Amino acid sequence: MSAPKATALADLKELCRALREAEREAAAAAARAQAEAARIDRERHLFARSVGPVVPLRPPARAARRGPLPPPEPRQRQRDEAAVLAESISDEFDVESLLDTDAALSFRRRGVGPEVVRKLRRGVWAIQAQLDLHGLRRDEARERLAAFLREAVRAGLRCVRVIHGKGNGSPGREPVLKGKVRAWLVQKDEVIAFTQARAQDGGHGALIVLLRPSTAA
Repeated sequence: MSAPKATALADLKELCRALREAEREAAAAAARAQAEAARIDRERHLFARSVGPVVPLRPPARAARRGPLPPPEPRQRQRDEAAVLAESISDEFDVESLLDTDAALSFRRRGVGPEVVRKLRRGVWAIQAQLDLHGLRRDEARERLAAFLREAVRAGLRCVRVIHGKGNGSPGREPVLKGKVRAWLVQKDEVIAFTQARAQDGGHGALIVLLRPSTAA
């Protein structure tokens, strides 16, 4: 065999070998692709195959609303209003029957002895705070008095002075707030006694008020 023929035969064998190698690689790649596709399909349907057929739930039955809902009850506002009402003081309260028939028209709560009023009039208790209602209208004076007493009790005070005025600038020279203040004080549970102030403490233009001891710890 001549050299050119031998070279051509060798090249042909090499080409055949390369083609067979390429076919094997293509077959292997196709097998890998098929296996990957099968894996993906298994994972995709794994849950469905595990739980079996799925039946949708029926929607729950709901009762038909027969009318508009009632408005919400403002319970906190009702409690607040009840608290305000409980501590309110009225202008229509008749206080005359509860006052002692002395010149000072003193007052003492049931169970409080007359000696308490006498000591109060003599200044045994030191005045710890005062409220001046001069020039105030009736409604404003009532609110100021209620707030003053509430704060005094909260602070643990026992004896305070309330100045209602002597009426020198009022029509008929009658103190407008004098009777009102007495009526308001009688209605406040924290007030256990009061009497007209001594001359040096305001005389008939002021009251000295004894408050119930605070129960706060």
